[in-house]
Amino acid sequence: MRYPELRKRVTAVARKAYDRGLVAATSGNYSQFDREAGLMVITPSGLDYGLMAPEDLVVLDLAGHVVEGDLPPSSEWRLHAHLYKMRRDIGGVAHTHSSYATAFATLDRPIPNLLIELQMFCGGAVNVAPFALPGSEELGEGAARTIGDRKAVLLSHHGAVAVGESVEDALKVAFWVEDTARIAHLALTIGQPRELEEVSKDLPAEY
Repeated sequence: MRYPELRKRVTAVARKAYDRGLVAATSGNYSQFDREAGLMVITPSGLDYGLMAPEDLVVLDLAGHVVEGDLPPSSEWRLHAHLYKMRRDIGGVAHTHSSYATAFATLDRPIPNLLIELQMFCGGAVNVAPFALPGSEELGEGAARTIGDRKAVLLSHHGAVAVGESVEDALKVAFWVEDTARIAHLALTIGQPRELEEVSKDLPAEY
């Protein structure tokens, strides 16, 4: 079996995301990319995370050709492939349907850059890619175009995508995205929060 350790890592990330409420039922998908071989290890389509085992994961290339696996790969494999093609620094992808981040996505509203952690781990506000059908080339193209040099992007009326050097790093970004979205939601019920870019203008020059 190819990539036994990568399979274990991706499976562990998928279960952790499920346990922490970043997905519901069988939604979401996770992958790790071996850039030298041009192959990704990705979660299968529609399998319960509680039952998923490392051997259930699928190995395929960026054109969608399955190299190893008895189950169909996630229907969102094209999304992962477009991100790996666009940025060489991306080695892992976590696509979640976390509640607060997805709420912003249903409004086509970026998650504002309110927390230093979001700036540090994501690069700023999380923008929204145009609506496209799940699993489509258009979805992957739009996400890759919209994410730019940041570590996360929202999918209009769909969910969130986080990236990193590894799938574990991508999951950390996904947690910060959801935490910032939750805090933004709470702040917006009180008033209009100021984004970091605006707040930083008030800092003294020697700060």
